[in-house]
Amino acid sequence: MSTAQFFLVSMLKEAYHPNAYLSSIRNIKLGLKARTRLLDALERLSVDAKTIAKETGMPYRVVMHHLRLLEAEEIVERKGRKPHTWALSGFGQKRLTSLR
Repeated sequence: MSTAQFFLVSMLKEAYHPNAYLSSIRNIKLGLKARTRLLDALERLSVDAKTIAKETGMPYRVVMHHLRLLEAEEIVERKGRKPHTWALSGFGQKRLTSLR
């Protein structure tokens, strides 16, 4: 394979956040993309779901769906009273640092 072909193939493959893969559900491309965007946002700051929706450009309902999936896998956690602040859990942080 030439260098140009290798570059093209690597451009076509998408990189997802390591914690975007969930064990309890089927991991389809759209879900992996959404969870990657959420996790990237949560790595920078701990905020409420509306702020995450605005920052990622995703609908609020989609953000909440994926946050609940990530919470069930103990990758994120909610803190405080409504509106809850979402953050990466200790387990989510530990999994992230062990993959690097």
